[in-house]
Amino acid sequence: MSKPLDYENLNENVKKCQYAVRGELYLRASELQKEGKKIIFTNVGNPHALGQKPLTFPRQVIALCQAPFLLDDPNVGLIFPADAIARAKQFLAMTSGGLGAYSDSRGIPGVRKEVAEFIERRDGYPSDPELIFLTDGASKGVMQILNSVIRGPSDGILVPVPQYPLYSASIQLLGGSLVPYFLEETANWGLDINDLRQSVAQARFKGITVRAMVIINPGNPTGQCLSVANLKQIIQFCHQENLVLLGDEVYQQNIYQDERPFISARKVLLDMGPPISKELQLVSFHTVSKGYWGECGQRGGYFEMTNIPPKAVEEIYKVASISLSPNVPGQIFMGLMVNPPKPGDISYDQYVRESKGILESLRRRAHMMTDGFNSCRNVVCAMYSFPQIRLPPRAIEAANKLGKAPDVLYCLRLLEATGISTVPGSDIELDYHGDEDATDPGEKIVNPPWYVVGRVFTDKFINPKSLSDAMGKAWRLGEGMAVRELENNVFIF
Repeated sequence: MSKPLDYENLNENVKKCQYAVRGELYLRASELQKEGKKIIFTNVGNPHALGQKPLTFPRQVIALCQAPFLLDDPNVGLIFPADAIARAKQFLAMTSGGLGAYSDSRGIPGVRKEVAEFIERRDGYPSDPELIFLTDGASKGVMQILNSVIRGPSDGILVPVPQYPLYSASIQLLGGSLVPYFLEETANWGLDINDLRQSVAQARFKGITVRAMVIINPGNPTGQCLSVANLKQIIQFCHQENLVLLGDEVYQQNIYQDERPFISARKVLLDMGPPISKELQLVSFHTVSKGYWGECGQRGGYFEMTNIPPKAVEEIYKVASISLSPNVPGQIFMGLMVNPPKPGDISYDQYVRESKGILESLRRRAHMMTDGFNSCRNVVCAMYSFPQIRLPPRAIEAANKLGKAPDVLYCLRLLEATGISTVPGSDIELDYHGDEDATDPGEKIVNPPWYVVGRVFTDKFINPKSLSDAMGKAWRLGEGMAVRELENNVFIF
């Protein structure tokens, strides 16, 4: 007799749900790791796992909050700076019993106030702490809002392609319909409003009611920043089509070009003035997991609601209350991110030195990886080094025979040959791209062998006859060991 949790009896939405960054490539990489093979996980932004050092000040504050008895030690001032001690006491006073106690389901009021002040400094407009919910990372906030928007399979969510798989997976899990709109690679991953209109028209023809539009700004995995003009077009479009705009802005610190700064959707909306600034519904997301913090494991995030009516806010609050409380240490990290040391504070100089060093390293690494990919044959290469790889007919034919997408086969062979774990573009709704995270800053990423192995593998995979040239170049770079290992493992068509 079949049982409720046998595979065939599971919720169909669970079985349909696919999450590429933890999909086939990741599972195979985990198997290889268990077998003793050294694996470089570039499939997801996880900076500390690849060597990024945590910022000192927030770790000092959280250490004191986690072990408040240290504050009673007469020698505490010999180990911790005075401003860290003061902030720890401030945060502990905001809680109802320290970090081990539940907070309000929206998060600690004092931390939400700090987030509101950060948003006001950034955008130039006041923010209401009552409309800010602290969450276990931005992902949990995204799922909370999608859960409120999606009523059934006939409800559609506009999602950019390429996209971060959180959206496709969550929409599938919640039983909604993903409505793709395509970014234009040749226009720096820009957005054409006419394409948006076409996507909505096609969805309506299929009986789908489009209810929300997701923007990822800066782009993930594409890395671009939306211009003010583009944001205005998007806002006007959502207003005309009666859509709620969901602004995924978690990478706002990861800007690796000087041409176009990050500008929030909220600022552009409020700059536009009434009536649209009073009518368009907007939810914006941020996190401590990205930027120069990279505190992925702490699970701190928030979303802010604009022009959401009070009764709807109450319902979202009710659903948040089912989980009782977002994790409290993550909330403290969020408070520290939005309200870091200020000029004149004891820890200010060290904080600035550390954060600038990380950002400069990330920027340098992103350019290095992009340049490296562009040096490969048949590869055109964003923040996430999102290269397009032009595979030859024989590679595509071999993939078809194995029942795999061509870029999936490429990424699997890359993994087997080099230990580099990536995400194929077809898993994020785009053909023949590979996604490698340039936000991971550890030495494992910047080592010359990694660059050489990746280039030699790509040259050999695409055109085996080019191996001698590529190997000669690699040998001249002094990376013979990496090339010898690769020569024995690469799949050749």
